[in-house]
Amino acid sequence: MTVLPFTRPGIGEAEIEAVREVLESGWITTGPKVQALEQELAEYVGGGVQMRAFNSATSALEAVLLVAGIGPGDEVIVPAISFVATANVVLRVGARPVFVDVDLHTRNLDAESVAAALTASTRAVIPVHFAGLAVDMEPLYRLADKHGLLVLEDAAQAIGTGYRGRKIGASGNPVCFSFHPNKNMTTIEGGAVACNDTAMLARLEQVRFHGIARDSSGHMDVPEWGGKMNLPDVNAAVGLVQLARLDDFNRRRRELVQLYYQHLQESALLVLPVDGDGHSWHMFCVCVDHAELGTTREAIQARFSEQGIAAGIHYPAMHLFSLYRRMGYSEGDFPVAERIGSQTLTLPLFPAMRESDVEHVCDTLNTILTS
Repeated sequence: MTVLPFTRPGIGEAEIEAVREVLESGWITTGPKVQALEQELAEYVGGGVQMRAFNSATSALEAVLLVAGIGPGDEVIVPAISFVATANVVLRVGARPVFVDVDLHTRNLDAESVAAALTASTRAVIPVHFAGLAVDMEPLYRLADKHGLLVLEDAAQAIGTGYRGRKIGASGNPVCFSFHPNKNMTTIEGGAVACNDTAMLARLEQVRFHGIARDSSGHMDVPEWGGKMNLPDVNAAVGLVQLARLDDFNRRRRELVQLYYQHLQESALLVLPVDGDGHSWHMFCVCVDHAELGTTREAIQARFSEQGIAAGIHYPAMHLFSLYRRMGYSEGDFPVAERIGSQTLTLPLFPAMRESDVEHVCDTLNTILTS
């Protein structure tokens, strides 16, 4: 039986040929292809920002926190629903992640929840544009300006997302993207930071490659710690082809989502994600009340599997992982995130899907909900 995955990267002959060209060029690590990708990403996002490529969005997030001087004794507010990297990078720099609850339909945090979590130790907030739906950023910007907070946008799932007439990343504050294979465009592994702060950009370049700085004569110095976070040209070559296809990818995703909405009906048993202007639709995540159905999520996944469908889980509530329980978090702290974490199912969504695939997924889910 052919299994319909919850996602699949759209790799074609153009990407394969681009990699071949880089391999045959003799320059396969960070070089001209990375510079070209950074330039084209900056032009795509707009707003006059510059881009710096990294080997992952996780590295990009960590680098921004390091450059911003966030560390021991500091608190960083993050949503309780996201991939765990969002909180892990805060711990990595020695700060404390402070979780807040999210909305059931958007799975995003809002300015009110952030304001309620502020303390004298709060230094930053990391809003996550979940599944490609933009967080309402204007109230967050105002709150951050009032309290002197860094806003570091986790746009790992939101390349191509629009917000109030411009793309996510065009704001000028640091915004991090992911190009992992399950994202809307891929560099195999990779990420990038969009920013318009030239001082921050210069330090990001140092942090991503061993802390190295060079003067106008090319003399090398190491003024601060740096990691090994650079993106190779092989990856960037894939990204350049993918970026040219991104708008078509996202357009197809929106078409498929509209089919999901046509065939699924929200009810007490099924919570659908909300649509919104500029949504790039990285994932289509629903909540199924398996307890009310007298079953388990694992049993529902097994029924999907019997029909040749792979349903993912994005994501468990982060504060309930053992790592964060040891910091004092527990069940009941964030009820909406916990409901999402226990009920969520990620339905297949990728550009190569056929309309009949969506109908098959919906027929299977509707049968589960009514049987």
